[in-house]
Amino acid sequence: MPTPADRLAEARGSGEAAVLRGLVGTGYPFVDEALAENPDTPVDVLVALAGARWGGWNRNRVLFLLAGHPAADGVVLAAVGEAVAEALGAGERPYAAVLVLAARPGFPVERARALGELAGASARLRGGLARVLAGRGRPAAGAGELTGAAARSRVPGDRTGGVS
Repeated sequence: MPTPADRLAEARGSGEAAVLRGLVGTGYPFVDEALAENPDTPVDVLVALAGARWGGWNRNRVLFLLAGHPAADGVVLAAVGEAVAEALGAGERPYAAVLVLAARPGFPVERARALGELAGASARLRGGLARVLAGRGRPAAGAGELTGAAARSRVPGDRTGGVS
């Protein structure tokens, strides 16, 4: 009979989809957190985790992890968005998950704005959400942009980037 520690080790270290699927619904919130952190967790497991119910802190952490998961596609992000909306309505504070969702290109901007308008959203969350959404779509720092002295001294045909 596997112990909770065995299940946690599998959730953290397994790359096999069948093993990870078998760990859903164990009743151990720390196993669900490990599944949400594991980059090999299949999309269907991520969706199932978004719909799971635990105490507020565990739920908020899992929603945060799911919102930022590298395999989270539109289906996962939509499921996380629904769970976050429900949590806000229940008086929980999944604020970090809201901000991560808002930063994800696969999550609609209008849906992110709607999360900030729900009854459970604080003024601080709305301010953070506005900042995240304002920065969405801008190129990331260093993504082909020159700054500082290199930007000022760049001339056409100069392959040194302004550095001599």
